[in-house]
Amino acid sequence: MRTDIAEVLIDIEAQLRQLGLWDRTPPSSDALASTEPFCVDTLTLPQWLQFIFLPTLYQMLEHKQPLPERCAITPMAEEFFRGGGLPVDDLLAALRQIDELLTDVT
Repeated sequence: MRTDIAEVLIDIEAQLRQLGLWDRTPPSSDALASTEPFCVDTLTLPQWLQFIFLPTLYQMLEHKQPLPERCAITPMAEEFFRGGGLPVDDLLAALRQIDELLTDVT
């Protein structure tokens, strides 16, 4: 199961890069310290995925820590990308897959 999750995380990163949504410069520490869900007040969703979600899950996998019991990123991503004109179907499919894998871990 953990290998499947790691593979999907790699796919999410690849999709963000392919779409040109991968930032070379990290946000400020203040932006990363937001307490709002998805850091909606300080980060875009792609930034949140890159700088918070992916590193957190990679670390959890690496240190064999318990994974979240539920995950529902896809609805937020669908809303964020709605009407944006980017070809995000593959990214959304990968996010849907991570939602399912993490929710099935329980």
